[in-house]
Amino acid sequence: MSLNTAASLFAILPYPQIDPIALSIGPLAIRWYGLAYVTGILLGWWLARRMIANVSLWPGNATPITDKHLDDFLVWAAVGIVLGGRIGYILFYDLQPVLDDPMLAVQIWRGGMSFHGGLTGATLAMIIFARRNGLPVWMLFDLVACVAPIGLFFGRIANFINGELWGRVSDVPWAMVFPTGGPFTRHPSQLYEAALEGIVLFLVLQLLARPFKALKTPGTISGVFICGYALARIFVEFFREPDEQLGYLAGGWLTMGMLLSLPMLALGLWAVWRARQAGQDRPSAGTRV
Repeated sequence: MSLNTAASLFAILPYPQIDPIALSIGPLAIRWYGLAYVTGILLGWWLARRMIANVSLWPGNATPITDKHLDDFLVWAAVGIVLGGRIGYILFYDLQPVLDDPMLAVQIWRGGMSFHGGLTGATLAMIIFARRNGLPVWMLFDLVACVAPIGLFFGRIANFINGELWGRVSDVPWAMVFPTGGPFTRHPSQLYEAALEGIVLFLVLQLLARPFKALKTPGTISGVFICGYALARIFVEFFREPDEQLGYLAGGWLTMGMLLSLPMLALGLWAVWRARQAGQDRPSAGTRV
């Protein structure tokens, strides 16, 4: 019996076939993909406000980041994530098609967002915003890192609803047949990522920030977030089908997602090391860049 035949026999969870369009009014279509980004950003903003209100979490029991700063940064974050995510996807995964048809670059409702690009865009937005407002950049990094898994969770759920970024052919009992994935049962790798990058990473960071007071050592939370995402992404890449236009980069197993996550892992380890070296006695104003 072939793997594909066995997979079809074992599959017990049908793909839910959710319409990617959540609501349409005439020519206006509101998609779950867009709602996921809006929901993730707004929930992250709400939780971040609660965290800065809890001054006991911060160095010296105080933080210069205010509610007004967060309100202003909301737009910066959205622009950085969307522009960085889209540009990153084009550069890393889809450059030739966009060069052939530049209009594809703005069609974000079709999917095509890169986390690594979004992280780069959000990081640049945080650095510029911190400098303009005289804020300690590592504190802002840590605050955003604490709530970022919320957006990752909703983003992966949106990938699942869109029926994109599905996994490799499998015969596990929870394998599914995706509309765009052929007649084969596959790993629902989007849900694996939602669980690891979203739920598990969120709980780890909140545990570090609250009972273990990791925010008092700026840079620790940021480093753990980057390491946690990189490890989760590398792990899930073993179950996720590589992008068709790229395939495996080497050895029949190395993917672009893995390759982009390796420097993140190194950067995260450096951030944690740097925070530990700085110790608990650094000034409450943090370090500006």
